[in-house]
Amino acid sequence: MSAEPTNIPISSRRPALAGWSNRLIASRRFQKWAAHFPLTKRLVRREGEALFDLLAGFCHSQILMALVKFDILSILMDAPQTARALAHRASVPEDRMIVLLRAAVSLGLLKKKRGDRYHLSRTGAALVGVPGLPQMIAHHDVLYRDLSDPVAFFRGEVDTELAGFWPYVFGGDMDPVAAETYSDLMAQSQVLVSEDTLRTVSFKDTKVLMDIGGGTGAFLTAAGQQYRKLKLKLFDLPQVAPAAVARFADAGMSERAEVLPGSFRVGTIPEGADTISLVRVLYDHSDETVTDLLAKCFAALPSGGTLVISEPMSGGDAPERATDAYFALYTMAMRTGKTRSADEISALCASAGFAEIQVFSAARPFVTRCLTAKKL
Repeated sequence: MSAEPTNIPISSRRPALAGWSNRLIASRRFQKWAAHFPLTKRLVRREGEALFDLLAGFCHSQILMALVKFDILSILMDAPQTARALAHRASVPEDRMIVLLRAAVSLGLLKKKRGDRYHLSRTGAALVGVPGLPQMIAHHDVLYRDLSDPVAFFRGEVDTELAGFWPYVFGGDMDPVAAETYSDLMAQSQVLVSEDTLRTVSFKDTKVLMDIGGGTGAFLTAAGQQYRKLKLKLFDLPQVAPAAVARFADAGMSERAEVLPGSFRVGTIPEGADTISLVRVLYDHSDETVTDLLAKCFAALPSGGTLVISEPMSGGDAPERATDAYFALYTMAMRTGKTRSADEISALCASAGFAEIQVFSAARPFVTRCLTAKKL
C-alpha cells in the first residue's frame, strides 16, 4: 500500500499556518508568558498600549474638542494658566477642569511645570498654528454624531448630518450663511494643501490656470503669489463668487484673476486655460460625477493642456491611517464622496482620454497627494 502524499501545496498551507498563529497569539496562556519573557515583554506592552489607544480613541478626540471649544490652547499661547483660572473662563467646575487638563497632559498637548500652572507643549502650540485645524476639530461634532452607530453607518442606514453640512456636493443652491461657513472652512484648510501642491507640481510653463471648485480662491491666490505672471480663472458656485472677488482684490490680483460663476455639474466647463486644477474636489463626489467632470475638463483643455489633481488619496493595497481610516469615512458620511487611490484616479483620467499620467510622492499624505495628466 502506497503512503498518502505529504507534499501539500504552499498556498494550501498558508491559511492553516495563519489560523494556528492567530490562535496562539490570542491564547491567554501565551499572552501571560510573552508579557513576562524578557525578549517579548516590551513588544507586548507596546501592542497593548496601541490596542488601548484604539479603545480610548473617541475619548481622546473629545478631549481635543473640549480644549478647542473652550479655547484653552489659544489662551495658553499667551501665558501659562492655573486650572482655577481656566475653569473660571470656561464656566467649568474646577475639579472637572483638572481632569481635562491632566488628560491633555497625558496626550502630549499640555505640560505642567512648577506650581499648578499649565503650559502648551510643542504639539499643542503647533496645533494652534495649523491653518483651519481648530475649526475642523470644532466641526467634527457632526461627524461623530454620524458615526455614533457604526454598524448602521457601514450598512448605509444613517441619514448623515454631514451631507447637510456640505450641501454643494448635491449640486443644489446654498443660502448665504451656509456658503460663507463652508467657504471659510475650505479656505482655512486649503493653506497646507496649497503649500504642498505648489511644492510638488511646477506651474512655470502654465500661462492660464483655472481652478475648478476653488471656493474663494485660496489655492489660486497662493499660486498667483508664487508665479507672478500667471493668469488665474476660478470656476465655482455663484454663492462664493463675491468672496473670491474680494480675496483677489486684497491680494492685488484683480487684473489677472477672473471669477466664472457656475457649477461643473450643469453645462460645460469654460475654455481658455492651458492648465486645470482640481484641488480637494474629486473625493467629494461619486464615480459618475467624477467621470463626467473629468470628461468636461478634457474637453475644455487645449492639446498639450495639463490637468492637476490634488487631494488625500487612499493607500489602495497599502492602506494609510489618514486616508483609509479618516478621509474614507468622512467622504462616506457626505453620502456622495469617495476616497480613491492614485491608481483609481489614474484609471478614471485615462478613461476620460488623458495620457502621461504621473503620480507624485506625498510629503504629507494626510494633507494631500498630487497627480498630473496631459491632453495630447
